[in-house]
Amino acid sequence: MRDFLTRLPKAELHLHIEGTLEPELMFELAERNRVRLPYADVEAVRRAYDFDDLQSFLDLYYQGMGVLQRREDFHELAMAYFRRAHAEGVVHVDLHFDPQAHLARGLPLAVPVEGLYRAMRDAERELGLSTGLILAFLRDRPAEEAMDVLEAASPYWELIDAVGLDSAEMGHPPSKFEAVFRRAKELGLPRVAHAGEEGPPAYIREALDLLEVCRIDHGVRAIEDPELMRRLAAERIPLTVCPLSNLRLRVVRELGELPLPRLLEAGLVLTLNSDDPAYFGGGVLDNYLACQQAFGWDEATFLGLARNALEAAFMPEPRRRELLARLDEMT
Repeated sequence: MRDFLTRLPKAELHLHIEGTLEPELMFELAERNRVRLPYADVEAVRRAYDFDDLQSFLDLYYQGMGVLQRREDFHELAMAYFRRAHAEGVVHVDLHFDPQAHLARGLPLAVPVEGLYRAMRDAERELGLSTGLILAFLRDRPAEEAMDVLEAASPYWELIDAVGLDSAEMGHPPSKFEAVFRRAKELGLPRVAHAGEEGPPAYIREALDLLEVCRIDHGVRAIEDPELMRRLAAERIPLTVCPLSNLRLRVVRELGELPLPRLLEAGLVLTLNSDDPAYFGGGVLDNYLACQQAFGWDEATFLGLARNALEAAFMPEPRRRELLARLDEMT
């Protein structure tokens, strides 16, 4: 099964590029940029990855990204991830990035955008990967700040494939950002949002009704609302679930507790993703393998999950047809 899952053409739709920062690169960039880390060595960083919840992860996540200072740092970060993903059979990546977290550190917006975009072009040329860029707003920051960031990104609107909403979910409902997402819609930008990870099913409804999203990131708590599940299935709204992330952030105690088989049986459109692979124990392939072990899914199920991701990805239609044809060859 491992060989089959490796060969399977996979799209990663829920990936925070700052969350791909491996400890080794973190220390290398810290030394290069003269940033002092509160850890003695790589192993000390890895020991810190025993998270109690989403917030404890976010504290380390924002601390680690402080080593990213220059365009070259973002380029190196992204290329390191793209190479690992390519080796695991990933053919397309929609990557989130958090501009507010970098602006708060005094970096101009051009630094992450231009560094990441150059890496995206290099990944296409060197690895044959296609990519999409998602500008994500931090939901625990003011909505007015998010609007300012969206407008400040005007020189780069043509490079942005979608806007998203991430960070600490509890106490920050999607409705807080209704005006920001309305503006994104006016600009013709697709919209996605984290909802239903730690937050209630009502957050998923708000993301659909008020933000008019085309994908829900996470969404596993939809299982608590049968009517919502029926709606998600009927409207074919993809859920970008992240099993190892849910495990490491203690959404569940064991992977087998995740309701993914029940969601599939109810006809929901699921995709498997890694979220923040450096922090949560592995990339897309590891998430596929973990689900195979936990749920005993067969090849046909994984083919369906891979098809869901390719159909929901932000990519040109010729590229989608090409990848779906490759997938069909494995059926």
